[in-house]
Amino acid sequence: MNLKSITEGILFVVGDEGITIKELCKVLEVTEKEVMETLTELRKDYEKPDRGLRISFLGNTFKLTTKSEHKNYYEKLVTDSHIFTLSNAALETLAIIAYNEPITRVKIDEIRGVSSVQIVRKLLARNFIKECGKEDSIGKPTLYKTTNEFLDYFGLATKNDLPKLDAKDKPEKDEEIELYKSNYKEE
Repeated sequence: MNLKSITEGILFVVGDEGITIKELCKVLEVTEKEVMETLTELRKDYEKPDRGLRISFLGNTFKLTTKSEHKNYYEKLVTDSHIFTLSNAALETLAIIAYNEPITRVKIDEIRGVSSVQIVRKLLARNFIKECGKEDSIGKPTLYKTTNEFLDYFGLATKNDLPKLDAKDKPEKDEEIELYKSNYKEE
């Protein structure tokens, strides 16, 4: 078993959530000492100047992160309209926010059924959405809403220009909604 490569893969898979030493020990079925040695080796590998990632210890978890010295390139990638295209997941997330704003990321995740952390970050960086306060509930989660850049990108004057969801289009309690169904017909 190549502990170093498996650990690297695990760090990639857990993404933004990160993983604790105890969780790594349990998954890898090795001691805490072995995990620490492996993480130390990986961190040394990533410290080389020809690497674009690093292993960070944030919030009691280890995670792969990008190097801060490359920040300008990442920002350019996300904000350059010729490079940045909206994926189906981003469009779905934007639709959820636009029709339900203000909304928390957790509620977005519940509606989509998958984590939206990365998509929300990209949409924030692209300035399609913005933080608009905190929900008055446990943990005070951040609320999000769409921006004028969102309206401009989709050629809308106001949010009222969004296609209306008819009562017949609204799902029954546990029925799924088709977010991409267009109410427009070509003539």
